[in-house]
Amino acid sequence: MRADFLDRYARGDTWCHRLAPRTKLWGLLVYLVVVMVTPLPHWPLLGLAACLVVTGLTIAEIPRGYVLQRLAWLLPPVLGFAVAGPLSSGFSAGWELALLIAVRSVLSFLAGLWLVNTTPFDPLLQALSEMGMPHRFVELLAFMYRYCFVVFDELVRMRTAQRARSVSHPSLWHAWRDAANLLGMLLIRSLNRAERIHGAMCSRGWTGRLPKSQS
Repeated sequence: MRADFLDRYARGDTWCHRLAPRTKLWGLLVYLVVVMVTPLPHWPLLGLAACLVVTGLTIAEIPRGYVLQRLAWLLPPVLGFAVAGPLSSGFSAGWELALLIAVRSVLSFLAGLWLVNTTPFDPLLQALSEMGMPHRFVELLAFMYRYCFVVFDELVRMRTAQRARSVSHPSLWHAWRDAANLLGMLLIRSLNRAERIHGAMCSRGWTGRLPKSQS
């Protein structure tokens, strides 16, 4: 897995990239608050928020195909969650809430995508720590960013081995069963790897705190 999978375009040289990380974080926080408190009848404000985030993505020179690919991953779970309201009301109500959930989710996701692709992860974590985020949460994000690539590589190897052992195209039921088994094995291997990594860190003097980066 590529090491720049999550923040592939974070090391550019546009105006958005040159903004201070804390400035971008505060701007994102204000943006999210505005999006979350704006009701659907005030749709022009939501439209303005959409124009703002699209403009930010354009100025940051983040490719449209990259954004659409990430949205394609987001939309199925978001739409599934959004239609839960109308389904529980017999399709007679709740559509306005469903639309509002979908719009807010997409705008928030695009804003977060802009942030992580205009700010390298290390400066972002340092800015979060300076803004008062609990250090445990900052460390959790740092480890997640470091080892999500390792876990994904393990998944790719397991999936390749699984396909190599298959002699025919499985049915839908067997495909779901194999996927569930694969995820279960991945969880077990991830837990075992986490224990080994923790032991190795403790043997090297891990104190429970990440060292502060030198400016």
